[in-house]
Amino acid sequence: MPSLRYLTAGESHGPALTVVVEGLPSGLSVPVARISSELARRRHGSGSGARMKLETDEFELLGGIRHGTTLGSPVAVVIRNTEWEKWSEVMSPEPVDDPGRAATRPRPGHADLVGMLKYGFRDARNVLERASARETAARTVAGVISKLLLETLGVSVISHVVSIGDVTSESRCPEPGDVERIESSPVRCLDPDAETRMIEAIEAAKSDGDTLGGVFEVVAHGLPAGLGSHVHWDRKLDARLAFALMSIQAMKGVEVGEGFAGAAVRGSQAHDEIFWTKESGYDRHTQRAGGIEAGMSTGGPLRVRTAMKPLSTLRKALRTVDVETKQDATAIVERSDVCAVPRACVVGEAVVAFELAAAALEKFGGDSVDEFTAAHSRWLDVLGSA
Repeated sequence: MPSLRYLTAGESHGPALTVVVEGLPSGLSVPVARISSELARRRHGSGSGARMKLETDEFELLGGIRHGTTLGSPVAVVIRNTEWEKWSEVMSPEPVDDPGRAATRPRPGHADLVGMLKYGFRDARNVLERASARETAARTVAGVISKLLLETLGVSVISHVVSIGDVTSESRCPEPGDVERIESSPVRCLDPDAETRMIEAIEAAKSDGDTLGGVFEVVAHGLPAGLGSHVHWDRKLDARLAFALMSIQAMKGVEVGEGFAGAAVRGSQAHDEIFWTKESGYDRHTQRAGGIEAGMSTGGPLRVRTAMKPLSTLRKALRTVDVETKQDATAIVERSDVCAVPRACVVGEAVVAFELAAAALEKFGGDSVDEFTAAHSRWLDVLGSA
């Protein structure tokens, strides 16, 4: 059983989303303002639809935290839907006289049709509400708590947009000092020229009633060597990160470090040569592996990129089939974004931080944060003398 895990519950237009995080040590400071800030970040960015302007993410801490610090018991957080009153009949957990018109025209690229087939539904509403990326608000809460735990070890997790549509940034790997610049960008891009062209691409897609995908990168600085494992397939750090990132709605591909580009060059250009000095110990002058070798962290910056497909809700709806009549139709249109890549960055940070925190807890253990950080310090001493 993993030492750290979380579970989310709730539907997009239901009364609330809930997340329970189990396995946190006691004594971790969890400022409410930090949770608010992370949830606000998830709503920020060029390409947002109307709903992002309406959501306020009102949340309440229900358990596991007292006077601002964790107790070691499961942490429970509820994020209320501020539009619930408008949806209380349509999404009522109790039977109602008029449930509203069934959504019978599934969207290509969405969970609608396959979810209806799998669970025997005739109304896509039963599928799309849970499949919605609104669920990632709950994961963002799990992620910010994980980031707070990693910060006790001096680890920071940041992200930036690499591309939107066919516009690609030429920026370097971001450092912690770049966070302010990234957060000030409407598309979370470090490259000012690419930022301008990305915004133009989003506006063009919006005018055409279309959507855009892209690629974002999550970077972790300060990780010690040795997290993860080469021994068991399910404990490999890169495998866990790929699983977590692919679990986010609309993600279609993951690469670590140079990834696919590294597959196109010779081995002499693909690997990070190893050096040693008395002052620094083992070192690598390049970071092509993305901070992971054989399923274990190397001690260098961890870099993982994720490809997000264009969103499947289009104002200029695609062709589909009405599941009731079996006649040709146009897909249903729910409120949606033109491009959600800048917001996906924040969710990517969340799931990466969670997996890194889980791997760190497995490595260092401890029922309290003091035990956890003390074991980390001892491990750094071991690495320093290797």
